[in-house]
Amino acid sequence: MDASVWIVNLIILAAVLVSDLGQRKVGKMRLLRPLIAAAVLVPIFIQGAAVSGNGLALEIAGAAAGLALGVLAAALIRVRYDAQAGQAVSHAGLPYALVWVAVVGARLYFAYGANHVFGASLGHWMATTQITVGALTDSLIFLAIAMLLARTGILAVKASAVTSRARQAGICADVAGAGRTVSAR
Repeated sequence: MDASVWIVNLIILAAVLVSDLGQRKVGKMRLLRPLIAAAVLVPIFIQGAAVSGNGLALEIAGAAAGLALGVLAAALIRVRYDAQAGQAVSHAGLPYALVWVAVVGARLYFAYGANHVFGASLGHWMATTQITVGALTDSLIFLAIAMLLARTGILAVKASAVTSRARQAGICADVAGAGRTVSAR
């Protein structure tokens, strides 16, 4: 494992925690930022994705695991419509942060362990299953990116849902009282 796994994971962890913890407005840039990050990071760090065999299967499994973990993380974000601000706002707390820290910590431990703890057995497994270091590294990057994109997609859907419900209920920033909100969990 090389530094690319560490760099991608730490960038994603920092970006997610800074943009999500506490109460935050859900605007276009908040939803576009992770897409931009993925578009920049993938070409820089992907070493040539596998196109067949066990390497491809591992990369698909990494992406699928990332999607599932992103759904789990997104389930811990509450979204409501703030009538005063006239837009959706989200709130993520300690459980959300712990999911991200645990997942990133596990990925980083795996990267460390591959070099310092269980490298011989991992090397044997990779040789037996014909998986390259590039495919293994790429699968961890796909996991990180897929988790980020799944969380972002669900956040967008939740924000859209509460905004639509608020507008259907006649809650407008110009008219509504300060305490009226519509929520999605």
